[in-house]
Amino acid sequence: MDDPTSRISAALDAVGPRLKRIRSIRGTSLAELAETTGISKSTLSRLETGQRRPSLELLLPLAQAYGVPLDELVGAPEVGDPRVHLRPRTVNGRTVIQLTRQPGAVQVWKIVIPTSKDRVELKTHEGYEWMYVISGRLRVVIGAHDLELGPGEVAEFDTRVPHWFGSNGQVPVEVLSVLGRQGERMHVRARPRAPVSPA
Repeated sequence: MDDPTSRISAALDAVGPRLKRIRSIRGTSLAELAETTGISKSTLSRLETGQRRPSLELLLPLAQAYGVPLDELVGAPEVGDPRVHLRPRTVNGRTVIQLTRQPGAVQVWKIVIPTSKDRVELKTHEGYEWMYVISGRLRVVIGAHDLELGPGEVAEFDTRVPHWFGSNGQVPVEVLSVLGRQGERMHVRARPRAPVSPA
């Protein structure tokens, strides 16, 4: 008969290698993970090597950073539900849904902005942002530029320049945002040209 204490100990011993494997697959450095979670690099390293016992206060921010359920980190049995459960949050009156499931430099968000969010409040931060309008009318202020974009239009800008984006005050707007926190930019590949027929 299995000893429950031994099973728990074995499960805890497997958490460190599992955390290291997830981080390796995601291509995330310890420094990036430390910045995302607020857990020091040394603690994260000791956790991955088994020198630090996992606790709920350590595993919760890691699960949130990786965008995975807590039971996946501790190796709980599969329950057979393959669906990805995206959790909308309200931030400064906007509904935001994080689409990326790993920490790191590039983050992707779906943002729904109500008509009430039309007051320009310029801000700056590190990074480079790419925004695609799904529906509605997006007002974007970047430095001296004041633009209004419709569905299918894209804006990209250095976030160190004072900027703001929101509704035009008439209709809600839904956008897709890709933020490169370290200044990463989108790479768009052009469609190859059709071969030229010989004369």
